Amino acid sequence: MIELNGKVVIITGGGRGIGYGLSTAFAKAGAKLVITGRTEATLLSAKESLEKDYGAEVLTVTADGADQAAIQNVIAKTVETFGRIDAVINNAQASASGKMLVQHTKEDLDLAIYSGIYATFFYMQAAYPYLKESKGAVINFASGAGLFGRIAQSSYAAAKEGIRGLSRVAATEWAPDGIRVNVICPLAMTEGLKKFKEEYPDRYEQTIKGVPMGRFADPEKDVGGLCVFLCSDEANFITGETITLQGGSGLRP
Repeated sequence: MIELNGKVVIITGGGRGIGYGLSTAFAKAGAKLVITGRTEATLLSAKESLEKDYGAEVLTVTADGADQAAIQNVIAKTVETFGRIDAVINNAQASASGKMLVQHTKEDLDLAIYSGIYATFFYMQAAYPYLKESKGAVINFASGAGLFGRIAQSSYAAAKEGIRGLSRVAATEWAPDGIRVNVICPLAMTEGLKKFKEEYPDRYEQTIKGVPMGRFADPEKDVGGLCVFLCSDEANFITGETITLQGGSGLRP
């Protein structure tokens, strides 16, 4: 098992869904965690479980990804508490998924862009000096919705493809500083996907039929395991990559 003892990892949306799976994987690897999100109760519940079950050191900081000052506070609190930053994982994202493009409003697009591209940009820029010092890693989350133009995902896809572009440029610019920036496009079972299954059962069935492995990724073991690897020394020559973690449905040249 890969160990990240002493490493400090910021995980946005780390209190629920994929984010909690990531938090669990990093806690098991021995990392010190900073989990953020908009709901304090969710973060505190996750902190309690992570500390009780895995003995992790966990700092919770509430923050809206669209609020630059709030994100700067996350970075400041992290450095004040742990003295360093080794990795930032931009997982959190809100969107109006399930709406066709012609049904989207400007507010729907703004929601995806601000919670996605802006949040990712703010976290990366604010964390940069500390990542340079630690020769750390950034993992940003994109989606097959953007890679493959999935139906009823226009604003979400637009935000995620913007994140991929931002990530590739950062990978090039920050490589001389020893900072690695990679993108993961997961197809994982989450509360959101369960809700999607209930509201759009036909679209859900079409999606699962297109996955050769016949299942969705496990947030902790599959997605978290990959993130732990990408933040470890074993992955210190991997940067600028988009990794499709989709059970064989993300095949591309």
